[in-house]
Amino acid sequence: MTKILAIDAGTSSVRALIFSEVGEVLHVSQTSLGLSYPQNGWVEQDPQEIIEKIFFVIRDVLSQVDDPRDIAAAGLTNQRETVVMWNKHDGRPVYNAIVWQDRRTSDLCDALKRDGVEDEVRQKTGLLLDPYFSATKIKWILDHVDSARALAERGDLLFGTVDSYIMWHLTSGDVHATDVTNASRTLLYDIRKLSWDEELLRLFDIPESVLPDVRDNTDSFGYIDGSLSSVSIHISGVAGDQQSALIGQACIRPGMVKSTYGTGCFLLMNTGEDALVSEHRLLSTIGFRVRGEISYALEGAIFNAGTAIQFLRDNLGFLEDVADSNMLAGSIDDNGGVYFVPAFTGLGAPFWQADARGMIYGLTRDTRPEHIVRAALEAQAYQTRDLLDVMCADSGQVLDGMRIDGGLVANDFVCQFLADVLRVSIDVPSVHEATAWGVACLAGVQQGVFDDLKHAASLWQLGRTYSTKMEQERADRYYQNWRKAVMKA
Repeated sequence: MTKILAIDAGTSSVRALIFSEVGEVLHVSQTSLGLSYPQNGWVEQDPQEIIEKIFFVIRDVLSQVDDPRDIAAAGLTNQRETVVMWNKHDGRPVYNAIVWQDRRTSDLCDALKRDGVEDEVRQKTGLLLDPYFSATKIKWILDHVDSARALAERGDLLFGTVDSYIMWHLTSGDVHATDVTNASRTLLYDIRKLSWDEELLRLFDIPESVLPDVRDNTDSFGYIDGSLSSVSIHISGVAGDQQSALIGQACIRPGMVKSTYGTGCFLLMNTGEDALVSEHRLLSTIGFRVRGEISYALEGAIFNAGTAIQFLRDNLGFLEDVADSNMLAGSIDDNGGVYFVPAFTGLGAPFWQADARGMIYGLTRDTRPEHIVRAALEAQAYQTRDLLDVMCADSGQVLDGMRIDGGLVANDFVCQFLADVLRVSIDVPSVHEATAWGVACLAGVQQGVFDDLKHAASLWQLGRTYSTKMEQERADRYYQNWRKAVMKA
């Protein structure tokens, strides 16, 4: 049986999965990743921990395979925008990984906006000037870490998003590359010319020598180090996690939409050959580029989704297990007028308020923990509607359905509330591992396991559907009250 290895380097965990050629998950290995918060709004990870745990899950999942020679290809998907910089001679990072949620460069972004350069940046990259993206993080390391800029100017320092950093180590330093989707999230890549942009490099004062080579999502990215596998495994598909989920959800035709609910929430609409310019501050980004053919996407990014439920468990002690949230939310008839705005690290699209902070609004003497738990789950639907309404306005699309994935889709309350507030059917695939499956599809296309992306997409199967049940007047009233709450944040 032909098999594909998928390596999924997320924000809170890393995983390695073995898929069959029809998308069945055969083996999984997973372990958690730590996050640190050195200052308010700062979010970091230990790059060495990322590599050690990636190596662990790969070894572990390969040990579960009867014959590793059946593995036809490997794909790599990753948390996007997170920045690592390392010495090209010994692979040692010069600083911790600065995570996509990090807000330390807010003042720099504000200064650049005041200089009037955001429109130019947006026209080239499809992105906004926000600490979310990679360029200001790179500049911060070069400006604040001893010897970093000197190393860069000598050509001894490398930059990468997490995919590049992992790839460099998996190939023993042979490959310093990324793919078009990850490149498109850096604020340095022209998404229409498909190249690093010299003017943007000058704007952020970043030497071109630190940048990785940019390749299609289906390409040769080297071979996994022999110490991890008894056979040679070709890395032949790479994509940022949200674009990988777009593919894994078989959203390969223009107008199709997927939303992923993990640490954050990310809503993407395939716009085909057109890189639409949003009138509502959504992002234009590269969806995928396969065999030279490109598809763009509109994206709305929400910084905190699953983190809201983790906050209730870890910080407030309302839950022993995040799975308990489903029962608690369903044990009451409504939210009691309570709204939870999870802006722990600012507000993403369509507000883009880096200095906003979270709040629980509408507390009364009658408020119980169940109301707050329910409000945190309801927030996922409200935040999604914030995005979906403007995405449909930008694209001219009228949606009747959306495909969803991520950890929160195991929560029936969340799925049903999404259907009620968005007024569309919510489709959950039979294989929940959409992000990992997407990059497995890419690797499989490159290595001939699949004829093309359409062939891989034809394997998508519906698991369950949630249809609208709540009357529209009630849903709209809930949403209008949410808008009042989020404006106060």
